[in-house]
Amino acid sequence: MLRHPIAALAACAVLLLATSPLRAQAPSSPPASPVVVSTPPAAPADVASIDAIITALYDVISGPAGKARDWNRMRSLFVPGGRLMPTGARSAGAVAMRIMEPNDYIATSGPMLERRGFRERELARRTEQFGNIAHVFSTYDGRFEGDSTGVRGINSIQLLYDGTRWWVVSVYWQAESAAVPLPARYLQSSP
Repeated sequence: MLRHPIAALAACAVLLLATSPLRAQAPSSPPASPVVVSTPPAAPADVASIDAIITALYDVISGPAGKARDWNRMRSLFVPGGRLMPTGARSAGAVAMRIMEPNDYIATSGPMLERRGFRERELARRTEQFGNIAHVFSTYDGRFEGDSTGVRGINSIQLLYDGTRWWVVSVYWQAESAAVPLPARYLQSSP
């Protein structure tokens, strides 16, 4: 005898609902080939190690005013579908994030970086790695030309090693603010 018949019926209904669409959508013929997003080939030196890909990531967005950036180099660092996600407090105080792919970032930030001149450098790093995945907490300092104050923050970078090279899966970042200052532990690299 079931102790909770209503819970059992609900579980059966959920199971049926969850599996029915799968059966209804089963293709009668082989599925079409997936769309493959082309990524420009990377310079082997840019993707040979965690250090190399992090250096390339900072280097590709940095440069003087008027200098075109090598956006194909940036695209070559990311897995197809890779993400860039800034986060922070908005005008009403709520915290939000924006999700972009490399082409979105290039379209929205690229012209300003090239027009004003921008340099971003790594101040400290903490890396965790297991097998083919790595997570890098990279403290940064970024400045537009002629800006003495700049901005600091943390880039949370997820990486994948596919057996031949490193790929950026995502970069999720937040800038330092008066309400969220950088802790001292993130201003020194871990051993």
